[in-house]
Amino acid sequence: MTLGAAAPATFPAEAQPRRKAIPPRERAVGGASQVVLAAGVVLVALPFLWTVMSSFKTSSEIFASPFAPPSRLNFVNYVNAWTQAGIGSFFVNTLIVVGGALVLTMILGAMCAYYLARFEFRGNRLIYWLMVAGLTFPIFLAIVPLFFILKGIGLLGTLPGLAITYAAFALPFTVFFLVPFFKELPRSVTEAAQIDGAGEWRTFFSVMVPMARPGLATIAILNFVGLWNQFLLPVALNTDQHKYVLTQGMASFASQAGYSIDFGALFAAVVMTVMPVLIVYLVFQRALSGSIAIGTDK
Repeated sequence: MTLGAAAPATFPAEAQPRRKAIPPRERAVGGASQVVLAAGVVLVALPFLWTVMSSFKTSSEIFASPFAPPSRLNFVNYVNAWTQAGIGSFFVNTLIVVGGALVLTMILGAMCAYYLARFEFRGNRLIYWLMVAGLTFPIFLAIVPLFFILKGIGLLGTLPGLAITYAAFALPFTVFFLVPFFKELPRSVTEAAQIDGAGEWRTFFSVMVPMARPGLATIAILNFVGLWNQFLLPVALNTDQHKYVLTQGMASFASQAGYSIDFGALFAAVVMTVMPVLIVYLVFQRALSGSIAIGTDK
């Protein structure tokens, strides 16, 4: 007895999935959206690419043909920007200030948001709305009080004082962003941790923080970008040139010599200032897209 080859499986025509026809109006909206997105990409990408290209050119090449590619890759611009223009020291100062402010903001913001979201007490909503009201307070209105407060405690013109100020202004947005994440986490997990003998601190750091990791990662990225690009606070509260952050250093470098400035080094300094923010976003972009998925009670 011989076995023939098995015939390919066939399905009835009605069992095969049919593609849903896209209405003309939705197709038009989708096409218009793609055009707008493409235009946005061009508006954002072209200036950045032109800046990167110009960072490898000499000043004479930039003035002679601004949009032409460099004759050779002139890496000396990055060396000059890092050493002669002082971008290296400004970069280190920025890392110290932003890093310290980010750690303070994330720890205090997460703890405050967790307490407001998970515990009921008198004044809970009042404290929350006061935090939200802090988002509407313009920074320039607080410059004079901050100046005298930091001067009174001996932190005016210091990197720790600037880091504390950064953290204070980033805290309201952090709390406002994290309260919904902690509020939607399943209470059954908290109860299980308490049954196992975990206290409030252990429950927070070992259970709640890992479950809220997408939200924490997202707000950390947003805070990093905002603090890295901060300009008004350091200009008003950090007058020591040796303690300048990158935004101050870039402004000083761009205005110190008028048209006699080394524009190749200036563009190289801009690239070095922007790259950390771009790298952080590219590394943690999955956390931004995954922040929508909050833990659910199973």
